Amino acid sequence: MAKKKGKMGTLIKDLKLETRNSKLLVLHGWSTSTEKWNPFLDALEENGYNVELLKIPGLTKETDKSWTLEDYVEWLKKEAGNEKVILIGHSNGGRIALAFSAKYPEKVSCLILIDSAGIYHRDFYIRFKRLLFKSAVELGNKLAPSETLRKFIYKLAGESDYKNADPLQKQTMVNLISTDLTPILKNISVHTLIIWGENDEITPISDGKLMQSQIKNSKMEIIKGVRHSPQFTHPKEVVKIINEYL
Repeated sequence: MAKKKGKMGTLIKDLKLETRNSKLLVLHGWSTSTEKWNPFLDALEENGYNVELLKIPGLTKETDKSWTLEDYVEWLKKEAGNEKVILIGHSNGGRIALAFSAKYPEKVSCLILIDSAGIYHRDFYIRFKRLLFKSAVELGNKLAPSETLRKFIYKLAGESDYKNADPLQKQTMVNLISTDLTPILKNISVHTLIIWGENDEITPISDGKLMQSQIKNSKMEIIKGVRHSPQFTHPKEVVKIINEYL
């Protein structure tokens, strides 16, 4: 029994050393700006991490096409290069990180999800919202000659990001939200830390709990009283959780 503990202790020590020395790549959510990330990135760097916030094609990096989730996975493979990396993915960035970790586990030393997207909801309300989401522009153009009425239709769909997107971004968003990652969760073998805001209304906490129940080597931390972006509102607390895990 003592030998087993010794071996386990060595494995844990090796894992911590590996993750500490790994480059940390951050995948932001659906946004065309990264300024809000600075305090969180600074806190990570102050704790000795080699951090890079990736510019995502179609959002913070220009592109001439719409993207699929598979496109993003192959793009991330190139960004990661030949070394193992730590991945931090928030919201839509978490969706990309999940798909990448399932396909290329050998390239990920640790996966960290913050209020991640990726779970496809089949209940009636979400399906109805998604239908509105996909047809919001067409409805807005055909039925709403006034800007005020168009904004109301977009608000009804609940997706202001979609309203503000250009045509390529709109198609990319439709490609992504129609993909359900639930079936691949059980295939993810990398060590995974799941961080969630207790009061998230965009990606509900039930999504995080589902991910934790399906991903083998996973741990979940819930931040009370916080919504969808704890890395912005509570950067030091999130970094502390990451530090303790790594």
